[in-house]
Amino acid sequence: MNAAFDSWPAFFAMGGYAFYVWLAVAVTLISLLGLVAHTVWQRRLLLAEIGRRQARERRIRHAQQSKQKSAAPREKSL
Repeated sequence: MNAAFDSWPAFFAMGGYAFYVWLAVAVTLISLLGLVAHTVWQRRLLLAEIGRRQARERRIRHAQQSKQKSAAPREKSL
């Protein structure tokens, strides 16, 4: 099997198409890195939103339980 390029400079020159090849590689890598960064960012936002909702539900349940406990003694006294 023969190597496609004789040397590293020939590899980087890509047979005269280096600008297009390396531009395509750069755009692809930047796009993939952007996708990964966006996914991580969205995951953090989603987990934060889930935490806020769970905290709100706990506060609501606690308030309802407190309301029931405070209403129960009044009913007994009547």
